[in-house]
Amino acid sequence: MMDKDAVRSDFLDLYGREPRLFWAPGRVNLIGEHTDYNDGFVLPMAIDAGTVVAAARRDDRMVRVRSANLDESAEFDLDRAGEPVRHVWLDYVEGMARSLEETGLQLAGADLLIQSDVPLGAGLSSSAALEISVGLALVCLAGIEVDRRALALAGQRSEHDYVGIKCGIMDQYIAALGLAGHALLIDCRSLESTLIPMNLKGVAIVVCDTGVKHSLASSEYNLRREQCNQGVAILREVLPHIKSLRDVSTAQFEPHQDRLPELIRNRCRHVVTENARTLAAAEALKAGDLKTMGGLMYASHQSLDRDYEVSSPELNLLVEIASSLDGVIGSRMTGGGFGGCTVNLIERDRIETFSDVVSRKYESGTGKAPLVYVFEAGDGARELFGNE
Repeated sequence: MMDKDAVRSDFLDLYGREPRLFWAPGRVNLIGEHTDYNDGFVLPMAIDAGTVVAAARRDDRMVRVRSANLDESAEFDLDRAGEPVRHVWLDYVEGMARSLEETGLQLAGADLLIQSDVPLGAGLSSSAALEISVGLALVCLAGIEVDRRALALAGQRSEHDYVGIKCGIMDQYIAALGLAGHALLIDCRSLESTLIPMNLKGVAIVVCDTGVKHSLASSEYNLRREQCNQGVAILREVLPHIKSLRDVSTAQFEPHQDRLPELIRNRCRHVVTENARTLAAAEALKAGDLKTMGGLMYASHQSLDRDYEVSSPELNLLVEIASSLDGVIGSRMTGGGFGGCTVNLIERDRIETFSDVVSRKYESGTGKAPLVYVFEAGDGARELFGNE
């Protein structure tokens, strides 16, 4: 975690008063990709990198905010209507405030300083870490108690209405409700969750960043969602009970898949099989059956590449290199795709060799140097105090 004393000192220099500090993590999704907006299942873990918001209450309704990472400042007035989807970083901050107020909460003005050590554009959900840390800061400054699920839902609405991305609930949910040492199996329809102990037995979660920045605001993300909806409309003719692809089992999908146009069939096949893989992976992880978990990760990547078409040459190269190395149990792309990161299960005593070989071969193949991170499963959003 970044130096909170330095963040506090920077806030004091900027605003001339002492702040409270709030933090929310990024996440890595172990398996369950593009299932969340189909009411399905996901298995993310919060990581030990995140976003810190130093915050102090104001007497008016102005929110002044500075991004230390971008070296930019902005402000907005809570008493004046906001302007959605400007495609600037302030959309995430102001969108979170507006979304909370739309639920009937009365926020106070605030001075904010934001700093993050979640890699931007890498598929590790820096956006949800920003939204949830800002949201927690604003409600706490206003003296409001908010259920963590409600905080996550406000973050999702912020993405939909003020950022313009029709995302599922996963990223905001794990940022708000993560628990150290555990992954979280989330039912994205009911919002029920099950803590899954990270029974890794000497194996680490290692993330490799392609260095290719992806943008979920691109048309491709929302297009995939629409394609899934088209598939549901067609399948409903023979499966009238279904509301989303979540309701279609693999056994139900197989005899009816030929009713779908090829492209739509491929998209639906990924979601249906990914839901099944995610439930199986949660059981395998809980049991410490890492061989099964790794096999499910490889199958997930293949499906994301061939059926959902959200992988990239760089992601595929990283998975190919990883799969050739001793001590690697599983590898797949993680996040929205089109760049970003892979997540890997690697024996801890092989991490150094893995990092060296992957860096050399990936740079030889792409001309880019990958970044390699070892993450532990961390806690969700909280206020930081002196002993943290």
